[in-house]
Amino acid sequence: MAAGLVAMQLYIVFILLSSLCQRLQGIEFEDLPDKDVHTGLLLQLLKRIRLERDYDTIVIYGPEPCVFHALLPQLELPTVLLTQGSSWEDWSFSSESLLLICSSDAEQERNTRTLLKLQPARRLVYLELEKQPTEVCQAYFEREQVNVAMVDSVGNLYSCRCFEQENYVQLAVNLSSSYPIYVEQFRNMRGSLIRSEPDQIGPRAMLYRDPSTGKYQMMGIAANLINTFVERVNATLKLRDDIGQGKKIYYKNIFQRVQLNLLDIAATLSSTLDMENYDYLSYPYIHSSFCFMIPMPSALEFKEIYAIIVQPLVAGVLIVLFLIFSLLYIYSEDLNWRRFSLINMLLNDRCLRGLLGHAFPMPAQPSRYLKGICMLICFASIMTTTMYESYLQAYFLRPPHEPMLRSFEDIFASRYKIALERGEASHILFKNFSLTTSNAHHAFILDDWTELLRLRDSFNASFIYPVTEIRWLSFKEQQKHFSKPVFYYSEDICMKRFLLLSLPVRRHLPYRQLFEQHILAMEEFGISKYWVTSTFHEMVRLKLTSFKDYSHPDSYEEEIFLRDLTQIFIFYLAAHLLACICFAIECGWSKIFGIK
Repeated sequence: MAAGLVAMQLYIVFILLSSLCQRLQGIEFEDLPDKDVHTGLLLQLLKRIRLERDYDTIVIYGPEPCVFHALLPQLELPTVLLTQGSSWEDWSFSSESLLLICSSDAEQERNTRTLLKLQPARRLVYLELEKQPTEVCQAYFEREQVNVAMVDSVGNLYSCRCFEQENYVQLAVNLSSSYPIYVEQFRNMRGSLIRSEPDQIGPRAMLYRDPSTGKYQMMGIAANLINTFVERVNATLKLRDDIGQGKKIYYKNIFQRVQLNLLDIAATLSSTLDMENYDYLSYPYIHSSFCFMIPMPSALEFKEIYAIIVQPLVAGVLIVLFLIFSLLYIYSEDLNWRRFSLINMLLNDRCLRGLLGHAFPMPAQPSRYLKGICMLICFASIMTTTMYESYLQAYFLRPPHEPMLRSFEDIFASRYKIALERGEASHILFKNFSLTTSNAHHAFILDDWTELLRLRDSFNASFIYPVTEIRWLSFKEQQKHFSKPVFYYSEDICMKRFLLLSLPVRRHLPYRQLFEQHILAMEEFGISKYWVTSTFHEMVRLKLTSFKDYSHPDSYEEEIFLRDLTQIFIFYLAAHLLACICFAIECGWSKIFGIK
């Protein structure tokens, strides 16, 4: 009986304690502020964002008090507070940033450099109750900032989608959700327009009409890159309505249209040469050099061949041999030096005629030493005459060329002029190479840059032209169809030996990173190199160039005219005149000096 009473008492105490604990727990949750619950929700959301893609810097736009400021002790990350809604200094961090926006209108960035750097960054906006997600997404889309998510005080999570029928989607906050908050939205642009314009200068970008559709299309090194990117992101290429085939456009004019936001990506190549701001240039697409294409040296005339085959060193060796043979011949006649004199040594007719391969009279009873000397002279004459006869025959069949130009001093000493457009002349020559009034006449300045292209494309060998290595490769391929090359690419005379070429892009292009990844992919798989090597045949197919032979081959006649023997006749007359003078001196020697 007593045991049952004790058990009943314990049961009553247990019930009372359970109800008390339940009441205390209820009191604790009722007294817990909603702020702590919301803070935990935001921390969970930030953890999910970090799991999708890591970030190491926090940027908070908006004044205090803000719900995001309370999260900073738990985040323990470097933080930039922009309470005024804009930054005073240019953004110079290379870190992955997450932008926390305290309200839908808290971000009022006015620093253009910071705006450009933080354009692709992810944004989390704290949405007011009276604001609609579609309004906020539309406002950010107008600023071309697409990586935007929103969370409100209730805990609803929204993410902006710019190419869908409704410009946002609602997502769950929990970590187990399989739907990403931020997506690469420009991987499928669903037929959206990408505005471009070709400069119509081969091999960069050339315009043609597609026979199947009747619409204008473009082709070339830069154009192919844009075409493949448009196809890759499922976009639509938009050209100007008033575009015309064959109208070459100056690259500075296209660059200006990009700066005015009239074009997204221009189908041309622009260099980093003396450019201070690279905001309007893509990642470098192709590297090249910027040198001169110089006419091939012309062949020497026949009348100059007789002089060039006599090398100074060889002529000196022959003179030394002549003097040695003269001394040996004089000594071997009587085996003494009684007949030695300076005249006999320098004007020994037997040795001279022997070395030239001519016959000369032998003494009546020559000694064996004299016979040996005469034999040496005969062998030397055979070697000399055979060598020079081979030289003459080879040079007459294929005359040698003038030396190549290796420096600007060689250009200034040559008959050629450097053809330049007036805008480039002051930058290339007068600034970089300090042309003076004494050598400025070697620059041929053209006001019309299309005339410069016409002269260069027609292989006018009267001038020297500046050209990039990319353009030279098509010229080199074209010259393979000539009877002989007309120009050569001089790597000794260059303005820039290493030049980076990029495509002009709009400054705040939202898919800039995606386009630059496409550039790297084309380079990695060798497709861009293939485009460079095949540009000439594309230009031929579009009838922008032809296989016409611009070399104008010279017809070498087999006959030698009298004008080609002018120098030989002059040398012949000079030698006869010298012989007559020597003969006159010899005849008058005894009368002048009284010697019998």
